Order: sequence, then C-alpha cells, then structure tokens
Amino acid sequence: MEFTLGSDYFIYEHTTLGVLVAVNVNDLKEMKAYWKLNKGKSELPADLIKGFPMIHDEEQDSLKIDFTEEKSYEIRALNKFD
Repeated sequence: MEFTLGSDYFIYEHTTLGVLVAVNVNDLKEMKAYWKLNKGKSELPADLIKGFPMIHDEEQDSLKIDFTEEKSYEIRALNKFD
C-alpha cells in the first residue's frame, strides 16, 4: 500500500537524510525513467528531483507538506514510504 496525499503527491523516505519527501505525481515519470535506465548498475548517478519536505504540524499533531521549501533530492536516495 502506497501512502499518498490526495492524488497529487507520493511520499518517499530519503534514506540518508532520514526525512519524508512529497514528490508531485507529475514527476514520477522522471523517477521511473531513472530507475529503468539504471537498473542493475552498481553505481547510480546523482540525478535530482524536486520535492517538498514533510514537517510536524504541532497544532494538528500530524505531518504536513512544507510547500514553502521546495528542494532537490537525489533520486537514488528516495524509497517509497509505505
């Protein structure tokens, strides 16, 4: 089961930073092409994709997307968050 927010974003865990990242569904094609192109390679290129970090909302005591802080993340470090 994939964790999604509505139908616009998929949530990934950044394995080296230890944060959750929301990636727009429109950017998933780029990620899929990256993995297809680099399947089986021992050294993966450091291609980047844009995403938004997830932050803790103290008022709601839950996670939310921080839309004020779009960043670039290495695709090779992102894993689907289930």
